[in-house]
Amino acid sequence: MKALFIAGFGPITSNVSESRRLYEDVLGIRFKVEEGEYLHTEEVKGANTFAVWPLAQAAESCFGTSEWPADTAIPHAWLEFDVDDIEAATQELEEQGYRLLVRNRTEPWGQVVTRLLSPEGLLVGVTVTPWMRGEAASS
Repeated sequence: MKALFIAGFGPITSNVSESRRLYEDVLGIRFKVEEGEYLHTEEVKGANTFAVWPLAQAAESCFGTSEWPADTAIPHAWLEFDVDDIEAATQELEEQGYRLLVRNRTEPWGQVVTRLLSPEGLLVGVTVTPWMRGEAASS
């Protein structure tokens, strides 16, 4: 067997309204609503990367240490959305009351990222990823 592409990805939530607030109201993803509050869209382009990210590396990226803080829920998945304006996206997340773990951090590989935990416990990033936009990564 050979996986060809990511056919779908999304959180499982016990609070649809809180999840919808982040993904639809803040990130601007428009969903179709089906029976039982199942929200879906085929309008967001697919994942350019699928990666198994060690928790120690995620902690280093978010907190500058390889240990995930005991007072912060441990994420079980990550999801990143490249956005048109990282400053505006970060400001909007802050204005909407989300606790940001990282704010406009430039990673060693050149990606700029703001990270938060979603209502479902996903490590969500809004990003600018130069090489996925046909731009050279800055060093």
